[in-house]
Amino acid sequence: MVGVSVLGISGSVGSSTVKVLRQFRDSFSLRSFSVHSNLELAKTLIDEFSPEVVSITDSKLEGKFGSKYKSTTILYGEDSLSDLVQLATVDVVVTAVVGARGVKPTIAAIEAGKKIAIANKETLVTFGPLINRLVAKHNTLMVPVDSEHNALFQLIEREKRSNIRAITLTASGGSFRTLPIEELEHVSVKQALNHPTWSMGPKITVDSAGLINKGLEVIEAHFLFGFSYDEIEVVIHPQSLTHGIIETMDGACLQYTSHPDMIYPIAHSLFYPTPTPKMLIERKPSTWKTLEFFPPDLSRYPGLKLAYQAGRAGGVAPSVFNAANEEAVALFLEERISFTAIPKFIESALNKISNSFPDDLEGYLEKDRETRSYIQKDFVKGGVTI
Repeated sequence: MVGVSVLGISGSVGSSTVKVLRQFRDSFSLRSFSVHSNLELAKTLIDEFSPEVVSITDSKLEGKFGSKYKSTTILYGEDSLSDLVQLATVDVVVTAVVGARGVKPTIAAIEAGKKIAIANKETLVTFGPLINRLVAKHNTLMVPVDSEHNALFQLIEREKRSNIRAITLTASGGSFRTLPIEELEHVSVKQALNHPTWSMGPKITVDSAGLINKGLEVIEAHFLFGFSYDEIEVVIHPQSLTHGIIETMDGACLQYTSHPDMIYPIAHSLFYPTPTPKMLIERKPSTWKTLEFFPPDLSRYPGLKLAYQAGRAGGVAPSVFNAANEEAVALFLEERISFTAIPKFIESALNKISNSFPDDLEGYLEKDRETRSYIQKDFVKGGVTI
């Protein structure tokens, strides 16, 4: 029985992980999990799975959970995430929390010798060089959960690295793929949250609408697989059936195609290196009527271009990109800036915050804090035209 810890179980990846755990109860045991403030969900899952430890990361809720659960320890605050992953009964950690706060528990899991099923892309985007050093030091098995990276992981594993010319991440194009560019400035939050394919949280759905999410994934792919940015490509694929493509030296393209449901990559990451058993949901290739691929229009998706710029710059530039995006998306979700202002804030931060190459976590965190402070101040003083 494999012990599982899920960080961020109330989100879209977390809820899909629960589906997989329910399907394979004889293989996995949920030993710990976290929610931010969804106490009702936490109680339901405690009743169902009887975990050892649960974290409520919203510290304002401390003491409001009650004392009903004698066999489950309840912790509070974000710092408690690291406690969840270090349990002796935990073998694999699913990092599904959103944002840079996933880095500390990820590091704790690496140092504790756990397998990492990484769904928190910001950890690699923001702290990639540091995480890779720790993974190498502790010989950590890290398996990506994102559908695109999981697809590439499986394709790359089947082919010699020396025979791969390039890798390709696919993108649906988001909520506004066909909207006239001149109308993007006036789109609403509600429109941005209407994704054509995936059911995701608000932040990642907004990221997807501007292809900034794909930019984050490009940087993540660089750190996961070691390909240069010139070897990582992005294509628009509206059907969201093909999740990753590798091009071999002889010009052949090998693609991973499956129904767009997160249970597939999650199950793979949990079972790996053991083959995944038969899943409940099956789709035949005959149901895939059309597969379209075309290059992204960077005038429609300027955030993608900025992601490549930050990735190529290296150092803390990806950290700045991520932090500026998180702050700008939060402002958009609060209806305080327009959708098209998001990449403008990111570009402003990349131009303003000096690049550096830290050796430790604090160096990256310092730039993260500096960027967030800059975006907040820039918004207040109206430094970006919105």
